[in-house]
Amino acid sequence: MPARLDINYVEFVSSDIARSQAFFEEAFGWRFTSYGPGYVAIDNAGVDGGIAQSEGGTVPPLIVLYAADLDAAESAAIAAGGVLTRPQFDFPGGRRFHFREPGGNELAVWSEQPG
Repeated sequence: MPARLDINYVEFVSSDIARSQAFFEEAFGWRFTSYGPGYVAIDNAGVDGGIAQSEGGTVPPLIVLYAADLDAAESAAIAAGGVLTRPQFDFPGGRRFHFREPGGNELAVWSEQPG
């Protein structure tokens, strides 16, 4: 049986990060940390998250799972019928990959393990 992965992060994509940030601050009291013009992290929404700048339109939020063993998680996702949509890549804090499950939802898995 594969290791259980928990939902760890929710990533919104916005055509206007400043307006999205202002909305979430006013409507829900969320706070943010800026990581440059293309990304802000959500600090206090009950689950970690962020808002990424859109590259050509908005998309549904990206649910991000955490795995201690990124390679094993990738193998398990593919073996279960998932399709890799973005190969493993480094980002500040770790590595991650994206995949689409058979019903069409895109998810990501990240790990702190070095690349």
